[in-house]
Amino acid sequence: MKMKNLRWWIVFLVALATVINYIDRSALSVLWPDIVEDLFPDETALERKQIYANISIVFILSYAFGQAIFGKIFDWVGTRLGFVLSIGVWSLATAAHAFAQGVLSFSIFRAVLGVAEAGNWPGAAKSNADWFPTKERALAQGIFNSGAAIGGIIAIPLIALMTVYFSWQMVFVIIGLVGLLWLIPWIILVKAPPKSHPWITEEEREYILTGQRTVDAKESDGDEDEYNPSTGELLSRKQSWGVIIASAAIDPIWWLFVFWIPIYLNEVYGMDVKAIGIYGWVPYVGAMLGAWFGGLLAQNRLKAGWNVNKTRKLIITLGCLIMLPALLAMANPGGPTTAVIIMAVILFGFQTVIGNVQTLPSDLYGKKAVGTLSGFSGMAAKLGALGLTALVPILTADGNYTPAFIIGASLAVIAMLAVWILIPNVERLKSLK
Repeated sequence: MKMKNLRWWIVFLVALATVINYIDRSALSVLWPDIVEDLFPDETALERKQIYANISIVFILSYAFGQAIFGKIFDWVGTRLGFVLSIGVWSLATAAHAFAQGVLSFSIFRAVLGVAEAGNWPGAAKSNADWFPTKERALAQGIFNSGAAIGGIIAIPLIALMTVYFSWQMVFVIIGLVGLLWLIPWIILVKAPPKSHPWITEEEREYILTGQRTVDAKESDGDEDEYNPSTGELLSRKQSWGVIIASAAIDPIWWLFVFWIPIYLNEVYGMDVKAIGIYGWVPYVGAMLGAWFGGLLAQNRLKAGWNVNKTRKLIITLGCLIMLPALLAMANPGGPTTAVIIMAVILFGFQTVIGNVQTLPSDLYGKKAVGTLSGFSGMAAKLGALGLTALVPILTADGNYTPAFIIGASLAVIAMLAVWILIPNVERLKSLK
């Protein structure tokens, strides 16, 4: 049988994996007020926050190295088997959280979860490079990234609701099983890459394969071989470091909110799990809209005749400039409603940026190097997030989160400058030899 628009079915399935990914990783922060009452009843509020930060640091560190590992794995085995390994292991690790009894066991399960979940991001970048022409990749990446936002919208109220009927242990088991169910349609649908997939129409196959080169508005070299450098050569190019540094700077802003929104609402506004469920999902609506906006704007500008360089830099700059004043406004947001709306603006700007940053590897290199650079940039991003996460308990010891938000604003500037300075022209690179 033949399926029309098979590439869009696949990107929506990858986006669904990201929804599940985000629900799994969010569960700990949402359930934390219940977990600490059960497992850490004698610790002070500051000690509880430090325990949470330490467990989160273990997760990010594992996630960082997992991205480099899975970047290579996806380049070696392809997206089909790569996703089976990644989501299969992370789903089992999520369910295993139910058996945690303290800091050590939580840290072990979070470490396994972090390594396995990391495969979702380089895997999605490689999937988009395999299945989409250049002009549609930012939109495909935006759809994929919107899965994280949708996961955030769903996760907080859903998990809060589940605590009414289930213990925190059973919540982990249920959401872990959902990931295993996702594997069924993935294995069935993703049989092969577009060049040899038996279900793809000839029209779509031709459209994908002929559009998988970065074409400048003024010149095109369709006969040029793809540039797939060795790891050493890839890391010797300043453009690669532009992607890596931009990722390392921009990603901590996202994780600042991923890890700390529920804790922030609990500490600053005294909310319990159920109240967090009412407010905590709002920022992710902004993230979802930003993911769509960044992808659609890129597609619109490329179709209008802009080259890839102008398009990527405009959108990355625009997203950073949206984040800057909103991050500074979090110094004195007022009531909880205003606070979560400002957070929504920040995450809108972030998702506008990140989809285009994550598309840069496929703009610069051939398909066999995309996963590798995506993995390294993802590792750098998580190490940056680790640093900020480690600082948060120190910066907010008095309950004032302003220093953390000021650091976030500075990171947005660094990300923007890294792209402009280290990637003079976003285009397919050629060998230095």
